[in-house]
Amino acid sequence: MRQSSPARPAAAHTASGSARRTRTPAVDTACAEAVDLAREAAEDTARPQPVGEHLGLRAEGDRLVTHYFACLDPAYTGWRWSVTVTRAARAKVVTVSECVLLPGDDAMLAPPWVPWLERLRPGDLGPGDLLPTAPDDVRLAPGFTQVEDSADWQAQWEPGLGRVRVLSREGRDEAAARWYDGVGGPRAPIAASAPAQCSTCGFFLALAGELRQVFGVCANEYAPDDGRVVSADHGCGAHSEAVSLPAVSEHNPPVIDELDYEIVSTGGDEDAALEDEALGHS
Repeated sequence: MRQSSPARPAAAHTASGSARRTRTPAVDTACAEAVDLAREAAEDTARPQPVGEHLGLRAEGDRLVTHYFACLDPAYTGWRWSVTVTRAARAKVVTVSECVLLPGDDAMLAPPWVPWLERLRPGDLGPGDLLPTAPDDVRLAPGFTQVEDSADWQAQWEPGLGRVRVLSREGRDEAAARWYDGVGGPRAPIAASAPAQCSTCGFFLALAGELRQVFGVCANEYAPDDGRVVSADHGCGAHSEAVSLPAVSEHNPPVIDELDYEIVSTGGDEDAALEDEALGHS
């Protein structure tokens, strides 16, 4: 009977492979001594700015060493010049592989890049600007999926052929929270000193749909929120019932005395003559 050779333990094979992958490369002596060559490459790249002291080196691989030099450019405080040198196998000549400027631990860096759509803020959109809406925007949903009553269905189709997408429940909740916490909500400074709430104002036009329970539009041209969405518990000094004007009092027509007149003296000679004439003196 043929006897099979014992199989090699898998654990030993894995450990051996892992050891080969994590082996720290040895520092090549010729590349490590090429400090002057690396400095020359850094100075050629940094010109006209000088290059600072040698900060150390690191082995990147077999016959591959990176030298670090301090950067003296005031615009790049904390950065360092990184020059990688190498040599071919069984060769004695060391050459420069690359020279770059890299940030150090104390380097001043630009803030993380933020996509344009995430940097956009209310009020940034100007005349002629276009703001595309993502197809998977959670604030919008297909129109036929958000119809909850006949009134909403009629409102969507009255303008023409209808809208492809309408506000989703997430979109309505987000808008309601933003409006309620904004300048048109109950916590605005102008609402704290208002004589009454918008819900009792004659200029308050309630919105349609579910939002009419909390929000409306101000229709008072003298109010600071004219044409804006306000909450029902918002308020301002232009409330329709804020001031009750008194009724205009009625007066009898004036009586004109045409039988006599009164002479008023001002102290002049003409006034004295008029007084004497009134008494019958010439």
